Amino acid sequence: MLSDYGNWPIGLIIVVLVSSRRRLGPIADSKEALLPAPYQNPTYGSDVMVDAMRAFRFPYLALNPGSSFRGLHDSLVNYANDEMQMIECPHEKIAVALAHGYAKTSGRPMGVILHNVVGLLHGAMAIYYAYIDRVPVVIFGGSGPAAYDRRRPNIDWIHGANVQGNAVRDYTKWDYEPRSLESVPATIARGYRIASSEPAGPVYIALDAGLQEQPLDDPIPMPDWDRLKVPAPIGPDPSALRQLAEAFAKAKRPVIIPGHVGRDPNAFDLLVHLAETVGAGVLDTNIRHNFPNRHPLCVTGTNALEAADCVLFLDVKDMQKATHELDSINRKIRSKIAQDAVVLDIGFNDVGLSSWSEDYTALVETDLQVTADTTVALPMLVDMCDGYVAHDAEPRRVERAEWRARLANLHDEAWSGWAHRVDDSATDKPVATATLARAVWEVVKDYDWVLTAGTASEWAKRVWDFDKHYRTPGKQLGTATQIGISLGVALAHKGTGRLVVDLQPDGDLMFDAGALWVASYYELPLLVVMFNNRAYYNDWEHQERLARQRGTPLERAHIGMEIDNPAPDFATLARSFSWHAEGPITDPADIEKAVQRAAEYVQSTGKPALVDVVCQPK
Repeated sequence: MLSDYGNWPIGLIIVVLVSSRRRLGPIADSKEALLPAPYQNPTYGSDVMVDAMRAFRFPYLALNPGSSFRGLHDSLVNYANDEMQMIECPHEKIAVALAHGYAKTSGRPMGVILHNVVGLLHGAMAIYYAYIDRVPVVIFGGSGPAAYDRRRPNIDWIHGANVQGNAVRDYTKWDYEPRSLESVPATIARGYRIASSEPAGPVYIALDAGLQEQPLDDPIPMPDWDRLKVPAPIGPDPSALRQLAEAFAKAKRPVIIPGHVGRDPNAFDLLVHLAETVGAGVLDTNIRHNFPNRHPLCVTGTNALEAADCVLFLDVKDMQKATHELDSINRKIRSKIAQDAVVLDIGFNDVGLSSWSEDYTALVETDLQVTADTTVALPMLVDMCDGYVAHDAEPRRVERAEWRARLANLHDEAWSGWAHRVDDSATDKPVATATLARAVWEVVKDYDWVLTAGTASEWAKRVWDFDKHYRTPGKQLGTATQIGISLGVALAHKGTGRLVVDLQPDGDLMFDAGALWVASYYELPLLVVMFNNRAYYNDWEHQERLARQRGTPLERAHIGMEIDNPAPDFATLARSFSWHAEGPITDPADIEKAVQRAAEYVQSTGKPALVDVVCQPK
């Protein structure tokens, strides 16, 4: 996330549907007070809705046009004079994913508008991913009209539903459909507060088309917006936190596992301070960017966990993935936490869990759990641990220094091993994933860069230097999520001068190729380097495992998995949307120069560029 997002000159995107787009300008400071003053002379119900949206300073509203919010659309363009900028998307899933990436990067929710039932269903998958990634998105849907006498024949019926929010209720924090204009301001205020309160997540508010187009006979009273701000975060029980801090500070071989804690920009430096003070290794989940990967106490990818006598989870929802070894063939798991290790946890635990989605994952046995928002608890924990360590006797200081040295050795061994693997594969054809990561790094290291979501099978984390908190908002969530999220990340960094890089899988882009138009139209500073293995290789790999287990032909594992014959020409596709594009590149010696040309184009023009690199299927 951006620590200085109150000051960045992010571009404003203005779409005038009857004219051409306007030039870009800065948005207002996200830390400003709410603006309670409405526009002059609201005439329709949709004007009231816009006044309520405006109070919460939505910087952008992503949408794919729909007739069920035609009244709202007109009010945004003409009554509000485009103050809340609309971002036109070729699909509802892209609109939600873009808002996902923006909020994940900036810490601010933006709005999305979806057309009635069909638009909501198109956006449902992206809503689900925003939910499991704990990202605040406020989704507005056109609905109805609920009144039968206001409905057009056929279309308003087949696109209507009784309680529209049922379609996404199991994976939103809240949904509601106000039945009167008087209910709209409080509904939007509540939705914004719920989405933004941690653990954050999407909300859905259906706005009746009939109410949108209803003329106002009398003014609709507005609340005091300053008294409806997002509540303060959840703090820890002081006694329980002190007990946890004492146990952690006394540990001889502590390890920290951070999850969503990096959503707070301040956590990056606090975690470094905590790890150095206590002498703890950090095994980063990369769900958010929590810790500098080249710091000697970063032990991601090592066996430090198995030697630990104390494990501290910080805002981790899935405690099992980072701590268990998986036998993929037999679906068996083994914990890497020593049986006698003390297990501690600070996070939201059971707060906000869905009774439908099982993204809460398996329970891991713990010795002490403190329920709290780490934005509050982590600074308190650091202060407590500082106090305990300050009273260390000399033998204890030596003990800490020995564990720090052991962790640093593990870190160095891991990085040395990765470097050898990169060197060994430097001339492989098709291009090795490690080679791709290093070639891109040799270019972007000279820029102030940001990585959007994909890590090219973790190789960016093994080659690049993630030295600042804003280097990435966190890892990808799976196929059909990355390009949309990357658009939102690029939008959040627009105007900062940073080079936004997307190591883009081919299978993911095949789902949402139209997303390229958005980056071109809104001139997003996005450098896409295709991690193109011409396959849905994650599933291909599963078929290879089963083939080995069952003795079926390994050479048939690709059936139903390849993206080849014909191979998509992503460079030509990008050029059709007015991108700068090169490729497909098959020789590893050609990658760096092509990426350099593309990076220079993005930085000099502010427009997107793509380099297509054909890689090994792994």
